[in-house]
Amino acid sequence: MRGPVAPPQVPLAASRAETFADLVQDSVERLERRWPQLTDIDFLVLDVPRLDGAGAGWSDGTVPLGGTVAAREGRPARVVVYRRPVEIRTKGRDDRAALVHEVVVEQVADLLGLTPETVDPRYGEE
Repeated sequence: MRGPVAPPQVPLAASRAETFADLVQDSVERLERRWPQLTDIDFLVLDVPRLDGAGAGWSDGTVPLGGTVAAREGRPARVVVYRRPVEIRTKGRDDRAALVHEVVVEQVADLLGLTPETVDPRYGEE
């Protein structure tokens, strides 16, 4: 008998990219309770950072895990989390969720001009 192992609504059927996007969304929702102005920021997941343009400043041998784009000309500010670099640095779902949250907190702090500890007092504890 051929067919899907699980129906689409079951987490088993979620792709790695969808599961990762859910981790980012969970982190954002956690922060929005404390910082309601985050609803005005777009949060994106990209597979990898670009080699040209804004990402050109990371040629020092380390690949960024996230980045920000300031608001301009009617476009909201953006926080980007890079999926593949985060996945490579983590072993399991809990480890990945903790790193995703750290990246989101760091990028939000950068956008707001605050320290990560101000954005999330539990930053670095997980």
